[in-house]
Amino acid sequence: MRRPRSPLALLLVISITIAGALGMGPSALAAKPSLTQLESELMCVACHESLAVAQSPESFSERQYIRDLIAQGETAGEIKRNMVAQYGPAVLALPPAHGFNIIVYVLPPVIVGLAIVILVITIPRWRRRARQAAPANAAAPLNPDDVRRLDEDLGRYA
Repeated sequence: MRRPRSPLALLLVISITIAGALGMGPSALAAKPSLTQLESELMCVACHESLAVAQSPESFSERQYIRDLIAQGETAGEIKRNMVAQYGPAVLALPPAHGFNIIVYVLPPVIVGLAIVILVITIPRWRRRARQAAPANAAAPLNPDDVRRLDEDLGRYA
C-alpha cells in the first residue's frame, strides 16, 4: 500500500537545499576563518585568478592583508567586506547573494527540486504504462499447416 506524499516533506527538502546553497549550513558558523578557506573564496584583482593559485605580487599583498585581518580576530564575513572595501567587488569569487545575483543561488536548487518532483510524478506513470503494454507470456498457437512444416523440417535434421 502506498503512503500519500506529504507536501510539507517536499517543502522541507526544498528549503534545506536552498539554505545549503545560500551558505546557511554549519560551515557558515565557523568562529575563526583560515587563510586557506578565504583564498578559495577570494580572487586576485590583478590576474583574475583565485587567491589559492595566484602568484602575482598583488596576490601576495592581498594574502598579507587577509593574514592581518585574521590576526585582528575578524570573521570571514568581516574580512570579505574589508576586502571589497579595499579592492572592489571583483575580489569576490562568488557574486554577493543580493539583488539580481540571488538568482545564481536560488535557481539551481529550484530546478533540481522541480526535476525531482517531475520524476516522482512521471516514473510511476511510465512504469504503469509499461506493465499495461507488456505482451502476455503465452505464445499464440500455431496453425496446423505451420505445425506440419515444422515437423517436416525438424525430421530432416534428426
